[in-house]
Amino acid sequence: MADVGEVLMSVLSTIRVPKPGDRVHKDECALSFSSPESEGGIYVCMNTFLGFGSQYVDRHHARTGQRAYLHITRTRKAKKEDENNSGSGHPPKKKPTRLAIGIEGGFDVEQELYEEDVKVVILPDRQEVTSEDLSTMPDVVRERVSLSMSGIMAADSVSHTLQVQQWDGEVRQESKHAANLKQLDNGVKIPPSGWRCEVCDLQENIWMNLTDGKVLCGRRYFDGSGGNNHALLHFQETGYPLAVKLGTITPDGADVYSYDEDDMVLDSKLPEHLAHFGINMMTMEKTERTMTELEIAVNQRVGEWEVIQESGTTLKPMFGPGLTGMKNLGNSCYLNSVMQVLFTVPDFQSTYVSNIDKIIDEAPSDSTQDFKTQVAKLGYGLLSGEYSKPAPDPVDEVGSPEPRGDQVGIAPRMFKALVGRGHPEFSTNRQQDAQEFLLHFINMVERNCRSGPNPSEAFRFLVEEKIVCQQSQKAKYTQRVDYIVQLPVPMDQAANTEELKEAERRREEGDSSAPTVRAQIPFSACMAALSEPEMLTDFWSSAVQAKTSATKTTRFASFPDHLVIQIKKFTFGLDWVPKKLDVSIDVPDTLDLSALRATGQQPGEELLPEVAPPPLMTPDVEVKGILGSHGNEDDDSLYSPLLSPVLDDSTVSQLCEMGFPLEACRKAVYYTGNTGIDAAMNWIMSHMDDPDFSAPLVLPGSSSGPGTTPTESLSEEHLATIVSMGFSRDQATKALRATSNVLERAVDWIFSHLDDLDSMEVSEAGRSAAESEGGRDPPPGPRVRDGPGKYELFAFISHMGTSTMCGHYVCHIKKDQQWIIFNDQKVCASEKPPKDLGYLYFYRRVAD
Repeated sequence: MADVGEVLMSVLSTIRVPKPGDRVHKDECALSFSSPESEGGIYVCMNTFLGFGSQYVDRHHARTGQRAYLHITRTRKAKKEDENNSGSGHPPKKKPTRLAIGIEGGFDVEQELYEEDVKVVILPDRQEVTSEDLSTMPDVVRERVSLSMSGIMAADSVSHTLQVQQWDGEVRQESKHAANLKQLDNGVKIPPSGWRCEVCDLQENIWMNLTDGKVLCGRRYFDGSGGNNHALLHFQETGYPLAVKLGTITPDGADVYSYDEDDMVLDSKLPEHLAHFGINMMTMEKTERTMTELEIAVNQRVGEWEVIQESGTTLKPMFGPGLTGMKNLGNSCYLNSVMQVLFTVPDFQSTYVSNIDKIIDEAPSDSTQDFKTQVAKLGYGLLSGEYSKPAPDPVDEVGSPEPRGDQVGIAPRMFKALVGRGHPEFSTNRQQDAQEFLLHFINMVERNCRSGPNPSEAFRFLVEEKIVCQQSQKAKYTQRVDYIVQLPVPMDQAANTEELKEAERRREEGDSSAPTVRAQIPFSACMAALSEPEMLTDFWSSAVQAKTSATKTTRFASFPDHLVIQIKKFTFGLDWVPKKLDVSIDVPDTLDLSALRATGQQPGEELLPEVAPPPLMTPDVEVKGILGSHGNEDDDSLYSPLLSPVLDDSTVSQLCEMGFPLEACRKAVYYTGNTGIDAAMNWIMSHMDDPDFSAPLVLPGSSSGPGTTPTESLSEEHLATIVSMGFSRDQATKALRATSNVLERAVDWIFSHLDDLDSMEVSEAGRSAAESEGGRDPPPGPRVRDGPGKYELFAFISHMGTSTMCGHYVCHIKKDQQWIIFNDQKVCASEKPPKDLGYLYFYRRVAD
């Protein structure tokens, strides 16, 4: 064997020192979830700075020829017990006093203590070089290798930079209204105690408006406690922005909320503003918990959430293949829950996990940025059982590690970074909607499975929409692709209406002991609401050439292998404030949807003529003579894209006042046919994630204009790519024209607009209607599977909290006839799966 010094000299030119901007992967293997704490540690390539576990480093060496690796291993240090230990074996934890993470007084982030061993390893013979060995080597070798070693160890690892190490929820900004707040000289003086809401007499959670001195109750919390929203309603009526929480005022400050800025704020003139209403801040004492204390309490207890998390019972931890926990990377429970469920679906297992060796062999040089590799890595990590082991306690001075309830599990940092890259929400550490993430991930699967097996086909199905003109009784059939059934929640069908009314009456009377009653909605009522015809009051009928009423009925044109049902728990109140419906639904274990299969055109049924409605135009536009470049004097069927649609200005204004972009508001009003604020708002909520959400409105039929590209300039390669995904050339053309020929935006656009544009309708043969009318054979539409509409429940995802943007997600999955709860790193046998409180339900097809 050659002298190690000579070997180092021979590979010296390949050893690099990390520069600013280099991505150093020293905490996680690019192809597995090995880390420095794992058996065998991690090997960091000293040229590319990619990290590899011991099982993959030889493969990287053989493929790239790189020989020098920095081998990093960590072992837990012995941990002394606290002198004040109660004898439980665990040092007492300080109670948090700040709404913060990782800083003094905040929630404690468990920091393990490690002993670290670092040395250079030269492959293929695995010759080792320590720092001490370097001291005896030539200066040129010692300097280059030492600089590389210290540079790698000093650099922030990619996984570290992706995490939020510290967060302080108490950092508040000065309100923009504080300096020049208008205060009314209305003679109002507030007593130092004994406050009641002026509307409902509630005595808790009381706020005083700093403009007019109105004393009113605060917001209602998701569990029914809190207030009755009277302070919020007062702001909406008056526009007076700032309120102070009475009972939190001390010489040091108070809780001040800005309704206009929708956040807790600072008011540097608070003593002056309070004195205006006779309150001497220096003599006040705290009698209520501050909002920070309330939030800390919510984060510490599981009382409201114990049913979903099954925290009232001792659950048996589960370990083994398919029973691997996932670490929460900071509000990543939505991702954890969705991916746990997806990798119980055979299509995802066979596409990614069964082919992991082939995927890794074909991966690009930087596999951390390869979608298939990272998905396969995640799937293997979840299913193999290699990481499904009890997480040991830090070793104490006397004994060996004791197992805890949590697992070692996996931390999907690379995966989260990759699937969230470039996305305004999923790239952050904020909580997200699990349903939105599921669709986002399916979209990425569609993009990356243009050839070969596509596991998202397991969820894909066709929806048939039948519209019947009530005046002519003629019908129109369209089909669209979908992946999720959105099930409405008819609150008026609650089985316990009287209990709900009684609880509400007691609350309005200020009875603080009034129980929280959850609405019990029959599943059959939800299905009836889904299947019943919808009335369209402003439908343009091509049969009568005018607007009239119509009915729209939605049915399944195909039944997928796996059916996802979303309970539409998240909605808007009359004041457009988002709220979550607190409901219990008796979701069944088995489901038969056969009665909802579409039937297509019936014998003797007449279809509406295929005539486009006249373009919406402003009254002062003269059609003749403004034909644009595609018109001529004898044919005015094509109008100039310069013509503006008639839009209801009041509806557009209302939407803009809610903070939505002007062009999005115009599109919402246009695409809902000026049918009012409700329809427009629903359109906005359904299309907020569209890539062109804020792009200017482009009228159907326009050949060019903002956001469009002439057909002749479209990339044939881009067209071919979209067509290879199962879409028609007509659909691909429209998508590319609407997104300036940008492929990724076009793919997003086409999935978001399948139900919006007539040109994307699919005939019964699964082909584009526009192409079917031509003489050529068009390519087929998106491929769907079909079979009996009978299903059994195998998983559900539950959400706890007031909205999708906060709270916590867990999932329950049925494995070998046993329900298992996956709560981040905790994986346990479920005793009482709360099937009535789920948000997303997953069914698999059963044979007749």
